[in-house]
Amino acid sequence: MADAGKAIAPPPMLHVSRVRWRSGNVLHRIHLEDYPGEVFNPGIRGNARFSAIKDAAGALIPTLYTGDSFECAAMETVFHDVPYVAGVKTYDKAKLTGQTYSQLQAAHDLFLADFSSKALRKLGVRRDQLIDTEKDQYPMTRRWAEAIHAQEPDIQGLCWTSRQDDSAKAVVLFGDRIPAGVLTPVSTPLGVAADAACYGALLALAEHIGVWIVPGRA
Repeated sequence: MADAGKAIAPPPMLHVSRVRWRSGNVLHRIHLEDYPGEVFNPGIRGNARFSAIKDAAGALIPTLYTGDSFECAAMETVFHDVPYVAGVKTYDKAKLTGQTYSQLQAAHDLFLADFSSKALRKLGVRRDQLIDTEKDQYPMTRRWAEAIHAQEPDIQGLCWTSRQDDSAKAVVLFGDRIPAGVLTPVSTPLGVAADAACYGALLALAEHIGVWIVPGRA
């Protein structure tokens, strides 16, 4: 397929489909323990598919990445860069130091731009031109997030079928569209490696994808 894996620029006018994230649906997040789970990343650093991004005036837009399950959150963070190779891969356990698992809920429904496969047809872009691209294409994929933010003032984030876990939905939220207090924790934050149940769930996921978590230097 021509240009497979190469991101394309968003058109001047976007045809956006919306999806409602119900307030009762839990958002799962793995993040650094240095800040609470409901705190947005200010966007100063980072190189992700849809962040760091700026608004039409050039100001940084805080963002918060989540998923609809623990497995999605782990695949999009802890195991994001595990290569697609057969057999067992190793992962240094020391990388889990300071990683925390939080569960959040919104006080009311959130309205997100739909990046599912059906909605992408309306937008005129394929998954392999937006969702399934590699890191070197992120500067272009971020332009889609910025364009939607600029053209759709009621949109509070993006929702798509996770590249890392295609059984799950990934979500990125725009911090300037979600007032303080709307997102709240629904459980005590857990250390990914320190909490036995959380680490057990991570080990089960690691086995599923062929990863061996090995002791390393903290």
